[in-house]
Amino acid sequence: MHKLVTTASLGLAAALTLTGCGAKVSPDDKNTEPQAVTVTNCGKKVTYDKRPERVVTNDVGITELMFALGLESHMAGYVMPGDKRSVEDLPYKDAYDKVKWLSKDRITKETALSVRADLVLAGWNYGFNENALTPDELHKAGIDTYLLTESCRNARTSTSRGVMPPLDALYTDLENLGTIFGVEERAQKLIKQYKATVADVRAKAPQGADRPSVFLYDSGQDQPFTSGRYAAPEQIISEAGGVNLLHDLKDSWTAVGWETVVKRNPDVIVINNYGSTSAEQKRKFLLSYPPLRNVSAIKHKRIYTLDYADLVESPRNPSAIERLGTYLRQGADGS
Repeated sequence: MHKLVTTASLGLAAALTLTGCGAKVSPDDKNTEPQAVTVTNCGKKVTYDKRPERVVTNDVGITELMFALGLESHMAGYVMPGDKRSVEDLPYKDAYDKVKWLSKDRITKETALSVRADLVLAGWNYGFNENALTPDELHKAGIDTYLLTESCRNARTSTSRGVMPPLDALYTDLENLGTIFGVEERAQKLIKQYKATVADVRAKAPQGADRPSVFLYDSGQDQPFTSGRYAAPEQIISEAGGVNLLHDLKDSWTAVGWETVVKRNPDVIVINNYGSTSAEQKRKFLLSYPPLRNVSAIKHKRIYTLDYADLVESPRNPSAIERLGTYLRQGADGS
């Protein structure tokens, strides 16, 4: 899902300081030469003959996986829609300042070749697309790839995405990247920290019938774009103490009909803040859209906003769970 990055709150930057934002990290084992490593990526064994030194990443969440591991010195650049102002208040600002912003458009083979990339880190609909750029095209050009686990295609169809719970996808990618770049200890430290944050929220979360139903509103007026069980919002919502309204939808990001939303009557709506339509504009649309007038979340103005990078697989997921969990417990109105 290739989308516009948005400005995150300053409070989020503070919440992420313990993740070692932008820290330069050397390989955990300094006494051995880098050797070929093999990891499982989207169900396939993939071998990397050497440690990548000129990585190109696509999109904000994927880029910040590298930053969280302190791997900006191994990057040739990143591709991300937006403008310079959109990264000024983001977590990992120092890392963003050090790494070249290659393009505000979609990633292309030419972009990767122009900076002599040795690895492109992207995903299906997060840069890779059968009609634009595929991993096979890059492999033919001598460039390795790594696919974002959240975007892996499952066995049901060739295009439906998602093969594991979203947080497991985050931990899998951190562990795999730790292996590929020789920073296993750093990866395990982050995973342990993230799991502790999530466990703390889970311990405070409502239980059973007290768990509110939550609809993730991404975009769209004719049809809402939302999250099924395989995208990050599913687990962000559940770990925060809610129930994803589309939990039974076996896909990641996809469109549904408004009639489904009305029939299931969510207690809370979470807005995905990104793109040319502001969160406030989305909120006004939801509150004024006639078919939703009797939906509980609309009647009680129970609408909360998270940023795009909170809601795709990224190191920000645990913080998003923490913030949404606080909102669901407090029962505060508005965003």
